[in-house]
Amino acid sequence: MIKFLLFSLSFSHVFSIVASQALPSYSGRNGEWQLLHESVGISAMHMQLLHNNKVIIFDRTDFGPSNLSLPNGICRVDSSDTMLQTDCTAHSILYDIVTNGFRPLMIQTDTWCSSGAVLPNGTLVQTGGYNDGDRNIRSFTPCNDDEYCNWIEFPQSLIQRRWYASNQVLPGGRIIIVGGRRQFNYEFYPSSWNGVIFLDFLMETNDQGLENNLYPFLHLLPDGNLFIFANTRSILLDYNQNMVLKEFPKIPGDDPRNYPSSGSSVLLPLDENDAIIEPEIMVCGGAPRDSFIQAMQGIFIRATSTCGRLKVSVPNPSWTMEDMPMARVMGDMILLPTGDVLIINGAELGTAGWELGRGPVTRPIIYRPSDDVSNWRFSVMSPSPRPRMYHSSAILLTDGRILVSGSNPHVYYNFTNVEYPTDLSMESFSPPYLSPEYDPIRPRILSADEKMGYGGKLFWLSFQVQAYLTVSVLSVTIVAPSFATHSFSMNQRMVLLKIAGVTDIAPSTYNLVVAGPSTAEIAPPGYYMLFVVHAHVPSYGRWVKIG
Repeated sequence: MIKFLLFSLSFSHVFSIVASQALPSYSGRNGEWQLLHESVGISAMHMQLLHNNKVIIFDRTDFGPSNLSLPNGICRVDSSDTMLQTDCTAHSILYDIVTNGFRPLMIQTDTWCSSGAVLPNGTLVQTGGYNDGDRNIRSFTPCNDDEYCNWIEFPQSLIQRRWYASNQVLPGGRIIIVGGRRQFNYEFYPSSWNGVIFLDFLMETNDQGLENNLYPFLHLLPDGNLFIFANTRSILLDYNQNMVLKEFPKIPGDDPRNYPSSGSSVLLPLDENDAIIEPEIMVCGGAPRDSFIQAMQGIFIRATSTCGRLKVSVPNPSWTMEDMPMARVMGDMILLPTGDVLIINGAELGTAGWELGRGPVTRPIIYRPSDDVSNWRFSVMSPSPRPRMYHSSAILLTDGRILVSGSNPHVYYNFTNVEYPTDLSMESFSPPYLSPEYDPIRPRILSADEKMGYGGKLFWLSFQVQAYLTVSVLSVTIVAPSFATHSFSMNQRMVLLKIAGVTDIAPSTYNLVVAGPSTAEIAPPGYYMLFVVHAHVPSYGRWVKIG
């Protein structure tokens, strides 16, 4: 039986909060799925974890009413909206991962297929969208449970419209915003003196009538330059001098990897223990070049099953290719606290776009990048009972679970007489490391500094573990929470910190000293989740502010 608790906040604008017990779980041999809510009222097109353990989730506004009302008779009035000029339903929620509750938030203009990043102070900056929202900036600053906070909108604050763009936080705390539909350029937030900078690469990678270069993959490298991947090509951009420093070899196979042939990408963990940090990019999935046109005609081509890895700092970079256990388009790649990569959601046939995907891939896979290449590095996990197709999202939470929600491959919300109904549910996936059988070797952080400095400044924490093994299987990782949408987790990065010393201070209790990140290029300033990992089993995360 589901229990609901309704209560109000004592503010002039009151927002109801819904809290419920989690629904029954679906277990498998590898990992476990749990249904958290049958419906949160909106489809999770975009998701961002904040440092107060709340998750901002939002959809678009131009499809009509959602299934969640705004409280107390509040309505959104927008004369430019293409569907409803007066809309009394919510298109964004704030989800609390501790209580499993959520409350509606108010978005004024259309956020369809937009982008975002979190500033060093913890404020989410969301950029662009569609129609009257395509040049708007919106911000959300986390607040305490007894305080009122909501979206704040800044109309016409972008120089160019940004629809299907990508964002990256830079070492100084600025945000670079790259591309978007018919936008072959980039700009910064806050705006820079030189405004918009044209980038030939974005025009060159645009397939006429197909695009295949939207939501470009952005990764900040340890040298401070920006890696940009679009379609099948990639470059190294010095955004300070507005200069392309290098173009890398094309990924083999000629299958596009960006929207609508949506693959995914991560920057593999950066290890401060290495004498020289060698950044490595990984790109997985996608779709053959004519898949979009074929899908429009009802022919659904098998997606791409390959992953490529590229060490970008070596003298002659080249892609190393591997095959996934199954083909996947519209999958999300998520860095786990262990340094492994989870690939989740998506389809086996077709592309991204309305009604253009078939064959949901409900089994996540975990990839171990540190395993020897001669070993099979992929492990297939237990399936979800729910397809997560176009416009679904997934993010890592501080307790190590993966939050999964959304799926709406239709122009409007459609729940009947379609192959893949709009899904408003929310579930979590627990990777195998959360299994109770690992509890004896699972660390538990007892205390930790709240701030971490650069230049290898020492950072102290204490932890407990029932069966401590050896320092050789101990590591400390920091993970930047990502802005997830359309199969790409913007600003996602992980750094393995250097351990300076471990001392036992009581039975099963230890002090641990680590060195902070060497530079802001390694870890841009902001809030990170910190994990202690012991024999490939992570603790629950603690928030730490870097910079």
